[in-house]
Amino acid sequence: MTIKSFEDLEIWQEARELSKLVNELTKKELFSKDFRFKDQIRSAAGSVMDNIAEGFERDGRKEFIQFLSIAKASAGETRSQSYRAFDNQYINDEEFNELLVKTQQLGNRIGNFIKYLKTVDYKGSKFQ
Repeated sequence: MTIKSFEDLEIWQEARELSKLVNELTKKELFSKDFRFKDQIRSAAGSVMDNIAEGFERDGRKEFIQFLSIAKASAGETRSQSYRAFDNQYINDEEFNELLVKTQQLGNRIGNFIKYLKTVDYKGSKFQ
């Protein structure tokens, strides 16, 4: 299978779902009033998908890996911020657990993809 665009990547699709979830949760009354924190967690979640996309659009494998590493770190940042949101009672147990699972799984999948990219030698068009 040839991956022709970043939208074809499952990790980007999962990152998009994470971003949508965070945006929904931050619309809750208490959360929405904490403007700085709301913007911070939205930015971190959005950074996951954006860095996957930006890295894909770069020309080289090393650059892609670098941007995937940033995306993985942003998933970790989002996970850490989930604890803050829970501790501040902005989200409930179920929402907190959903965020933890999604961020942990996504971070692991990005990490596995990085490991894979380090073992392949491709030149030219993406992932043929």
